[in-house]
Amino acid sequence: MSAKPVPGRITAAAEGDVVVLLIGMRINHFWAVHQWLPVMLSMFRMLGELARDRGRGLLGHVLLTASPRSYHVVQYWESKEKLYAYAAAADALHHRVWGIVNRKERAGRLRQHVGLWHEAYVVPEGSYESIYFDMPPAGLAAATGTLPVESRGRRAADRFAHRSSGARGEADGQGESGESGEDAPRR
Repeated sequence: MSAKPVPGRITAAAEGDVVVLLIGMRINHFWAVHQWLPVMLSMFRMLGELARDRGRGLLGHVLLTASPRSYHVVQYWESKEKLYAYAAAADALHHRVWGIVNRKERAGRLRQHVGLWHEAYVVPEGSYESIYFDMPPAGLAAATGTLPVESRGRRAADRFAHRSSGARGEADGQGESGESGEDAPRR
């Protein structure tokens, strides 16, 4: 990382649910560069497309390599609805790329030179916490901004217990309408 470290302890400024998409590729045959290089370049092009249009919902991403064969991207999204919308948007590169993959698969032209995978998670508020010590913002903090750790609690249990102002009524058994208990509207 080239960013300057933030001294002391910080935490991610995430509010509400966190949507995490893990996506990656595995090169099954190194010699088939003409098969796996376009896949890799497509991911970089999609990330560029999302960076140019922040309204699509990608908050940030981290590129990782697990081995010379395996490359992963951790993505943080505003909502699962925005993730789905991007995946299905006819004007987006993702839609065109999957059209190509699907046509090749139907024609029996996929040769298993490259593997693809993804996992998507919606992590409810209160089910995640973060801490970063003497380092630049990374991961969730790079995607959502940072706060002094004391604002959410110095202990992990305190950070897990944090609720954004919009969620406090629900955490107290109060719905948005101020009703409590069984009379509160279900979501």
